[in-house]
Amino acid sequence: MDRKEPQLEHTVADGFATVVISNPAKRNAMTAAMWRALPVLLERLAADPAVRALVLTGAGDTFCAGADISSLRDRANDPAYDPQALAVAAEEALAAFPRPTLAAVRGYCVGGGSQLAAACDLRFAEEGAAFGVTPAKLGIVYAASSTRRLVALVGPATAKHLLFSGELIGTERALRAGLVDEVLPTGELDKRVESYVRVLASRSQLTQAAAKEFATGREDRDAYWAEQARLSGDTAEGVAAFLERRAPRFTWTT
Repeated sequence: MDRKEPQLEHTVADGFATVVISNPAKRNAMTAAMWRALPVLLERLAADPAVRALVLTGAGDTFCAGADISSLRDRANDPAYDPQALAVAAEEALAAFPRPTLAAVRGYCVGGGSQLAAACDLRFAEEGAAFGVTPAKLGIVYAASSTRRLVALVGPATAKHLLFSGELIGTERALRAGLVDEVLPTGELDKRVESYVRVLASRSQLTQAAAKEFATGREDRDAYWAEQARLSGDTAEGVAAFLERRAPRFTWTT
């Protein structure tokens, strides 16, 4: 049987994109080429008006086991190769995606995989998934931006526990800590994710885009978004649709 090359696969259907981390021979570990490819793919999907939401997941029964460690060893003496910078660039591109993003997690979500999941707006996990932030096992200094994002999700104490120890935690603790938003029984993750992102795709992109900015502290953009709401007509459409008991037809797009 031919072994598939590590790659990022994607589809666009029903108003949302699905990006699949595919390197099953190594639990979907991210190679340097995959880290580089993700920002490029996200830019292309952001330019597609058919994409109103994005799902990030892993091939098979695991999300992502982090960076491909063999690449760290093989290129340890190459000064031009900075795996941390590649991972952070991919993480930041995902965080900056202009529409709602959701990580659908099953199996291992570790290291760089946890960076990518944390960069999504939401995280749904299947029972039995395991989460870990593991730079302390490799002597890697976790990037300041990644650390801040983790702290914002789970708080300083849990972030320190994960970073200091590198230990894995299960879905129950991840849910309590705020690392995941929903935990689904085995076999129900895909159905729930598809149903939820269909809802996201039907909602106002204006509301969603403004909420993404405000959630990151961009209060300076309040006047901008108020003007966008006034010009778009989406508020009037939403109210009319509510009163007429029909689905709204929002027109504002990013």
